Amino acid sequence: MIALSVCHMVDTSCREVQALILSPTRELAVQTEKVILAVGNFINIQVHACVGGKSVGEDIRKLEHGVHVVCGTPGRVFDMIKRRTLRTRAIKLLVLDESDEMLSRVFKDQIYDVYRYLPPDLQVCLISATLPHEILEMTNKFMTEPVRILVKRDELTLEVTNTHNLSK
Repeated sequence: MIALSVCHMVDTSCREVQALILSPTRELAVQTEKVILAVGNFINIQVHACVGGKSVGEDIRKLEHGVHVVCGTPGRVFDMIKRRTLRTRAIKLLVLDESDEMLSRVFKDQIYDVYRYLPPDLQVCLISATLPHEILEMTNKFMTEPVRILVKRDELTLEVTNTHNLSK
């Protein structure tokens, strides 16, 4: 799960956005926020969902107070970047959840708008149950030396679950 990786890479002593997770829907962004809050609760990770349909003022207050992770939809996130409320200089990780949908024609321009404000050396993660060939080819345009972990459908089920403690 991406939440563990995100929580592991965050430096909680730095009250700036370090990870940006973009989702195609409000519901998915809020769900991701809840999972990261639950996983990062004991190490004090601050998370906020920037999504349409919520108060812009609340987004501004939360971002100005300082959060480590922003989960959001491309439109609202880009709005917060344009308002200079979401500062991108400390972002180390960009995650595109449901990346097949995020890189489709509907969101492609919005993703590009956000991407051009991000630091050049950030890590990009694409997460999707399906990644069509044309989307995989597109990744070469904005990912340096991409590593692709493609799992066959019949290998998606875990046989054994191991539990590990996350600590800093």
